[in-house]
Amino acid sequence: MGTRRARNKRLALLLTGVGLIAFGLWFTSTNAYPFLKGYYLFKTSADTVQVAGEKETKLTVKETASRYNQSLYESIPEVGDHMGELIIPKLYTSLPIYHGTDEDELERGVGHFAGSVLPGEQDNTVLSGHRDTVFRRLGEVGVGDELTVRTEAGAFTYRVRKVRIVDQDDRTVIVPKPKATLTVSTCYPFDFIGSAPDRYILIADLIESEK
Repeated sequence: MGTRRARNKRLALLLTGVGLIAFGLWFTSTNAYPFLKGYYLFKTSADTVQVAGEKETKLTVKETASRYNQSLYESIPEVGDHMGELIIPKLYTSLPIYHGTDEDELERGVGHFAGSVLPGEQDNTVLSGHRDTVFRRLGEVGVGDELTVRTEAGAFTYRVRKVRIVDQDDRTVIVPKPKATLTVSTCYPFDFIGSAPDRYILIADLIESEK
């Protein structure tokens, strides 16, 4: 009887170990990890701000200051400051960018998510705008198209690597990136009447800097 119990215990431990390994492989090979990472950032940040009318995460003052320690910029813009232009060659358009994503900024142009790095810097720069104003033609921009952000630090050109359509509550679009990345977000569908349920996301990599 003791031998049988010991064998059953070893079998249970073996099955538990296999299950944990399988879960680990699934967790790291799907969107679960970046989603939970984004959710963790969302829950542990000090404040929240509005991105295209929806709540998004904002870094603590300490975290933000740390990011700017090696900045290309002499100073951090104040919320509401005009900080540059977003140039979309495919649409033959240039749009003003304001620091912050409250309605005051989004009514005037494209908003720069204050919890993300400034354009041209390593990590994830997040821009957002309304689909019925500045970004009403953003759906025409796709993989391979270029986006240029011009600021006091120079002109930074990005090439779109991926287009995503995500739920409005998806936080993975704001997670840190290992290299200079531009994430552009707007509500989706573009012709939806009322508060749109999804987000149209462009993810672009930095390919050229002119200072």
